[in-house]
Amino acid sequence: MDLVKVAANSRSTSVAGAIAGIVREKGRVDVQAIGAGAVNQAVKAIAIARGYLELDHIAIACIPSFSEVLIDGKERTALRFAVESGFVLQEAQ
Repeated sequence: MDLVKVAANSRSTSVAGAIAGIVREKGRVDVQAIGAGAVNQAVKAIAIARGYLELDHIAIACIPSFSEVLIDGKERTALRFAVESGFVLQEAQ
């Protein structure tokens, strides 16, 4: 499973490119964020990635969940977004 970790200072367009590339190659990716700023950047990146993939007629779904992670010996709660492609968009006629 591929995991993209997002920080509050991550560039949403760069993260979006990574998400789109992994989805094109493998069909799914998990995006993980801890904290309000990081979650904001992650959600923006997923929305931007949707636009990138739409150009290739690939639709994605995003399934959020909580995940416990250990950072510096402390347990933290992260938001994890499973981003999956399951179908191809039809071209407008």
